[in-house]
Amino acid sequence: MVEGPGHVPLDQVEANVRLQKSVCDGAPFYVLGPLVTDIAPGYDHITAAIGGALAAYHGADFLCYVTPAEHLSLPTPQDVKDGLIASKIAAHAADIARGRGKDRDMRMSLARKALDWDGMYREAIDEAKAREYRSRGVTDEKEGCSMCGDVCAIKIVNDYLKKG
Repeated sequence: MVEGPGHVPLDQVEANVRLQKSVCDGAPFYVLGPLVTDIAPGYDHITAAIGGALAAYHGADFLCYVTPAEHLSLPTPQDVKDGLIASKIAAHAADIARGRGKDRDMRMSLARKALDWDGMYREAIDEAKAREYRSRGVTDEKEGCSMCGDVCAIKIVNDYLKKG
């Protein structure tokens, strides 16, 4: 396995992956992110996920997770979790773009359309966090999303279609 660089501007990620895979004669290639910008201390897991999604789409075989503590301190267990989840999201996004892993997103879309909260939790990459956010913003109706309340577009359309 060959380790790639950790800091690569967004416009150079594809060329970097292709070059590394070519020079390393097809050996499995993994990247440390790559971070696509250096101005986000405390958010390096996000800049790494952006670069990681692009690197994976262009052929990187493995993404090394980056924590929010990168370049600042040793990570806490929560930092590690946040970094791993960001990396999983990046890998999944690349898989979808390459035509793999769409089933889970389809199940989530169908659960959202049906306002099936348990279904959404099952498909969520972090079920506990999804439940936490939902619990702090439930509407009076308990059906719609807390973001839109009584004017939830999904609820309104579903109600309309049921009447028709």
